[in-house]
Amino acid sequence: MKKLTIALFWAVLLALAPVARVYAEPAVAEKPASKKAETAKSETPPYTQHMNVVFADTDDGVGLIMDIFTPTGKANGLAIIDIISGGWSAARGRLDDHKKAQIYDIACGRGYTVFAIRPGSSSKYCAMEMVDNLKLGIRWVKEHASEYKIDPDRMALTGASAGGHLTCLSVVLAEDGDPGAKDPLKRHSTRVKAAVAFFPPTDFLNWGNMQLNKSPGKSPVALMLGGLLFEGGIKKQTPEEIEAQMGKISPARLVTGKEPPMLLIHGDADLLVPLQQSQVMLEALKKAGVPCELIVKKGGGHPWATINEEVAIATDWMDRQLRAQETAGK
Repeated sequence: MKKLTIALFWAVLLALAPVARVYAEPAVAEKPASKKAETAKSETPPYTQHMNVVFADTDDGVGLIMDIFTPTGKANGLAIIDIISGGWSAARGRLDDHKKAQIYDIACGRGYTVFAIRPGSSSKYCAMEMVDNLKLGIRWVKEHASEYKIDPDRMALTGASAGGHLTCLSVVLAEDGDPGAKDPLKRHSTRVKAAVAFFPPTDFLNWGNMQLNKSPGKSPVALMLGGLLFEGGIKKQTPEEIEAQMGKISPARLVTGKEPPMLLIHGDADLLVPLQQSQVMLEALKKAGVPCELIVKKGGGHPWATINEEVAIATDWMDRQLRAQETAGK
C-alpha cells in the first residue's frame, strides 16, 4: 500500500508540473449566455490589455514582464496583482487560462486595474528567485501608481495553484521599504492589503497524509521539485539541506502574523494539490491572529469548470477588504 501511495503521489506530481494549468478549461456558467451575447462580450471586453510591459532587467539581460489590464469603464482606483504561474511556469498560455476564468472581465468590469505579473519559470528560476522577481513587480506597480491612477496602499494579490503558492510565499516573506534607498523601487514595501490563493501548495514537508520530512532527499516531492528548491536542482545537497530548503518555500511554516487578510479557495476533490494544503495554511494564519477564510468547493478539482463563479466571489471579498480601508480612512 505504501509503494502504491508513493507511486500515485509521484504520478500526481508529474502531472502537476507540465499539465496543471491554472484554469485548464474555459469557465462555463451554469446558464450560458446566447452565442450572440457571448460574441458581443468577446468583441468588447471591459479592459484594454497592455502586453509585455518590462518591469525589471535581470543580471543576465532577460527582461521580466507583465501584462496590464486597464478598465475601459470607470476606474475605482484599486489594483489587483495577478500572479501568472501554473506548474511554476509563467508561459503566456498560463495568462490565457486566467482570461478563460474571466479574471480580467470580472475585475476590470468593476473598475480594477490588474497587473498580471509573470515571475519566471522553474526551468530557469528556483522558488525564492521567483518570489524576488514578484517583489520587484509589486514595487514597480507601486512606483508607477500615479501613472495608472491607483492607490499603492490598497492593492490585492492573487494566484492559483503554483501562483497560489507564490502568493502565499510572497506575503509571508513580505519586505518593508527603505525610504533612504537609492533605488526608488526599494523605497516601496512589498506588502499588500489582501491576498487570495486558489488551491495553493503550502507545505512541502507535509503533503496530504504523507510526512515527507522523514526522508526528504529521497521523497518524490523533493526529487520532482528540485529546481524549485535550488538553482540547478538537487545535486550534492545533504538530506538536512534539502529538508531545510523545503521548509523555506513552505509558506504554512513561515507565517509571521504580519500577513494581510487572506482568502483561500480549494476544491475537496483536488487530486493534484490536496485540500489539506489550504487547511494547514488556514490553521497557521488563524494561530497567528491573521484574518482568514477558506472556501471549499464541493466536488471541485484542479480546477473546475465554473471557477469563474469563485473568481467573482473572490473579487467580492477583495472589494470588502480594500473598500473597508477606504471607509476607515474617511
